[in-house]
Amino acid sequence: MPRIAICAPSRSITEEDAARVTALATDIPGIELHFHPQCFRVEGHFAGSDAERCAALVECANDPMFDAVWFARGGYGAARVAEDAIAAMNREADRKTFLGYSDGGMVLGGLYANKLGRQVHAPMPVDVRREGGAVAIWRTLGWLAGERIGLEPTLDHHPTVAFNLYTLAMLCGTRLMPGLAGHVVMVEEVSEYLYSVDRLFFHVTAHLGGIAGLRLGRVGNVPENDAPFGHDVEDIARHWCARHSIPYLGRCGIGHDIDNTIVPFGVAGEAADK
Repeated sequence: MPRIAICAPSRSITEEDAARVTALATDIPGIELHFHPQCFRVEGHFAGSDAERCAALVECANDPMFDAVWFARGGYGAARVAEDAIAAMNREADRKTFLGYSDGGMVLGGLYANKLGRQVHAPMPVDVRREGGAVAIWRTLGWLAGERIGLEPTLDHHPTVAFNLYTLAMLCGTRLMPGLAGHVVMVEEVSEYLYSVDRLFFHVTAHLGGIAGLRLGRVGNVPENDAPFGHDVEDIARHWCARHSIPYLGRCGIGHDIDNTIVPFGVAGEAADK
């Protein structure tokens, strides 16, 4: 029976959120959820202090009772604790699966860089708040229970990673940034002006030399600027990939929405077999 610890390296969720997710988990046989109390802490923007968030992440990662660590929510905060938390993880963390997306990518990227555990881009408990969000929760829980129907359909023999574009931009040049040569890199974004998306691609593609290619997920909730940018998101991706001789491979199904697909880091088949 997969036993899943849930903590919040970034922002908090509510006990009502946890109750709804727990109720949904009853539809997936063999899943047991444990919400760390830190998930419900609030200190300004964050789910508790840096020390509390770091301690909860390490506790969940190092506890032999659990098989996986699921991040409750994104929203910024993981960057402040990821390096210290990863440095404190032990061999129990190495046998675990870590799941999340958005700001959780800071931890996933750092774990992947340190070859610690298995990392999976996947919907998070906070997605229960979205209209129709139950399907996103079931997708992650189903994958943990052994289903593979929620996997990103474009996965192939290449090692693959998936990140929020802004999060990946912040990883670049830091000790949390993994080496991605030979990888397919999938990116998505939400609530950014198109000129900001262009700026992020300018920065990110300069750090992705040697990758096998880039796939573009959904870019949602784009604010309306005072003047049309003149290029859509796929134009932007193609432009910056061409500038850096990165193969543009087309679209993929990741995004800040209920249709967000599951992307195990590395080669999907290998991740499923571990």
